[in-house]
Amino acid sequence: MRLFFGLMFAFLINAKLLFALPYVVLVSFDGFRWDYLDRGLSPNLTNFASNGVRAISLKPSFPSVTFPNHYSIITGMYPENHNIIGNHIINRYSGDVFTLRDTNAVTDPWWYLGEAIWETARRQGLKTASFFWPGSELKLEWRHPDIFMKYDSKIPYRTRVDSVVSWLSLPFEKRPRFVTIYFEETDNRGHAFGPNSPQVDTAIMVCDQVFGYLLQKLSELPIKDSIDIIVVSDHGMTDVKSDRIINISSLLNVKDVTINSAGYLAFVNGNPDSVEKAYKILKRSEKNFKVYKRSEVPAYFHFSNNPFIGDLVVIPEFEWTLSTSNEDYVHKVKGNHGYDNYWMDMHGIFLAGGPSFKKGYRVGTIQNVDIYPLICKILNIVPRGNTDGKLEGIEYILK
Repeated sequence: MRLFFGLMFAFLINAKLLFALPYVVLVSFDGFRWDYLDRGLSPNLTNFASNGVRAISLKPSFPSVTFPNHYSIITGMYPENHNIIGNHIINRYSGDVFTLRDTNAVTDPWWYLGEAIWETARRQGLKTASFFWPGSELKLEWRHPDIFMKYDSKIPYRTRVDSVVSWLSLPFEKRPRFVTIYFEETDNRGHAFGPNSPQVDTAIMVCDQVFGYLLQKLSELPIKDSIDIIVVSDHGMTDVKSDRIINISSLLNVKDVTINSAGYLAFVNGNPDSVEKAYKILKRSEKNFKVYKRSEVPAYFHFSNNPFIGDLVVIPEFEWTLSTSNEDYVHKVKGNHGYDNYWMDMHGIFLAGGPSFKKGYRVGTIQNVDIYPLICKILNIVPRGNTDGKLEGIEYILK
């Protein structure tokens, strides 16, 4: 009899410990600007924030665009260090190009220098999963989550949620302790119509509804009391106007230089003499933009210590767009991002709730590189030692 009760006691203790293990669900609403929450269109997100942690904003890394910042969130590193310095990268030494439309490039581990949280977690025995996240599809087996999905924007949002919930319903030995899920609605509408458009208001409501559905489904799980939820966005959005375009090519009449522009940023490369000549011309023409030699980019941008950054870096003032021609896109887009990451229009959201977080806690701006060490702390795993993010910059939001 004693043996029976002893075994039952041990079983109950082990079961309790298994249910007490922390789980983290990281949710990204791409392009969800920090102040969208104040439009009165997102009751589920607002209620979640009021019962947990809400930062005034989430400060992105520079440049404030999708791939660099999602990867900064997941690695705790600035783009200059994890190497994803833009949505479009040119290796000028080999001619190789990284672009979001090239599946081979996006899944090529050669480009990604940082260690994502799923790599850190897997090495320490934890299962992980991702329903979309930049960097989650790498071809090396040990560099992607145990479970991951190839990006397909056509997959309905509720289907994404249902998949995440099904993963968290797996038997314990197969169940991921860390999961990501991504939604692109506000970014798509922000680019097409501008952040102050009724279409973006509709996108906010769509995101809020799917978040409410996620909360409902997670609340039905046996492990519901062990799940921490972190809600982020990679950047904000601002209005851009077709009469605020700077044609870099028209300013430069210099041979032996190449210009690569992304609208919010431009690189000029070439031989030393040509680059110096281009620098002097752009410096004299400096209006509504700033030009820097790579080594002289202000330290607060953390954007000089990478060989794929241009010899010259041209950064426009907010609401202005850099161009190399009269291409159709720059005249049609209504909203954009990528600009100075200290500008509030570029800031996103940070909300958190669950057993690890304080309740009703409103804080200031959080740095996105600090999220990686925070998640490591919650999951009780040792973070990579060479990250830029610091736990002391965010740990105060934990109980």
